[in-house]
Amino acid sequence: MSRSIVRQSKFRHVFGQAVKAEQGYDDIRVSKVTWDSSFCAVNPKFLAVIVESSGGGAFLVLPLSKTGRVDKNYPLVIGHSGPVLDIDWCPHDDNILASCSEDCTAMVWQIPDHSLTRPLSDPIVVLEGHSKRVGIVTWHPTARNILLTAGSDNLIIIWNVGTGEPLISMDDHPDLIYSVSWNRNGSLFCTTCKDRRLRVCDPRKREVVAERLAPHEGIRPMRAIFIRDGNIFTTGFTRMSQRELVDHLSHFGSLLELDTSNGVLLPYYDADANMVYLCGKGDSSIRYFEITEEPPYVHYLSTFSSKEPQRGMGFMPKRGVDVTKCEIARLYKLLDKKCEPITMTVPRKSDLFQDDLYPDTAGPDPAMEPEEWLDGRDEDPILISMRDGYVPPKSRELKVAKKNVLDSRPTTRRSMSRLLEEIQNLKATVLSQEKRICDLENKLSQYANGTA
Repeated sequence: MSRSIVRQSKFRHVFGQAVKAEQGYDDIRVSKVTWDSSFCAVNPKFLAVIVESSGGGAFLVLPLSKTGRVDKNYPLVIGHSGPVLDIDWCPHDDNILASCSEDCTAMVWQIPDHSLTRPLSDPIVVLEGHSKRVGIVTWHPTARNILLTAGSDNLIIIWNVGTGEPLISMDDHPDLIYSVSWNRNGSLFCTTCKDRRLRVCDPRKREVVAERLAPHEGIRPMRAIFIRDGNIFTTGFTRMSQRELVDHLSHFGSLLELDTSNGVLLPYYDADANMVYLCGKGDSSIRYFEITEEPPYVHYLSTFSSKEPQRGMGFMPKRGVDVTKCEIARLYKLLDKKCEPITMTVPRKSDLFQDDLYPDTAGPDPAMEPEEWLDGRDEDPILISMRDGYVPPKSRELKVAKKNVLDSRPTTRRSMSRLLEEIQNLKATVLSQEKRICDLENKLSQYANGTA
């Protein structure tokens, strides 16, 4: 009698469940901008959502505890002059948020611990370096104050937020950049581009170290994320516009076709559980997969489905989940007028802390300073235990030495005067050299005519 062998997995029975209506966030005017970002970012303290706004770009920041109906006059963050396209919380400070916009800038904000009482319009620093709209903003996973931006000018800039200066600029992409993802220690990042190429870049060498043409045959936008051991996971479309995913764990990669929906698949990776959650824009479902070390590498687990389609999605860092309920992930689903938290839980009978579900996870402390990273040092995230849960610390002020921002005006004036003086000297030199050339040419012609 043959007996089928069932793959062992502690995540086989993970199930998703939406919270009760009163624990969600209602009356939110979610942005209708046609841009394929998540429109939502969340951390253990705050929920941030890009919203509709007249006269520029704005986003809403709510303490997680402020559930229920959101007052229509609730203060917004309103610094951008164009629609906001992407937002990202700093992994090393729960009160610091970066945003980018169609106004060609990125901004960094300090959010107070309490609820906003008036609109916030003064960012800590404004990052100006792109010539077209900035569509992607993402923090370095282990180095303090390092921020990456990517714009429609096909340019990637890495900034030191602590000084407001650009550290690295890369122009290796010939077309629009769809996505950027750092690896675990921040030594590399991978990108997808409209030219249908997947690239792995070393920012400190300012070069593309690996490249693959058309991991997906379709021309519609694809996404890529770094997963364990430096491998890459991509989502995209076939020639017939079917959605598919490819894991590049083997030499050739293994491909899995999903469905024929038009929405771009946004992948979220849980490094502790080695799971990937796929959330399609316009879908009403969330699929989740487990990644293993043996073929076929990617194993489908289950799907969470609801009635309403999602406009975007936020993914809670592992330190923000509830370990007392065996919650391994929490996603914040954006609908047209509200945000609905969805918990992913592993059913366990015991009330004790489950060590196998919660290995030490990335904590809020940076592993190194910007200068160390720029000099070539690599460090994995500093890990913390989840045994007693995670309590977010109080707000810490981000100290910005704006030597390249506030001190630029007098320095610029001095530089301009020196430049003008140098230009005048060069012009005088050029005029004297031209006169000398004319004299020599006249002598040469005299010799040629025999009149000299």
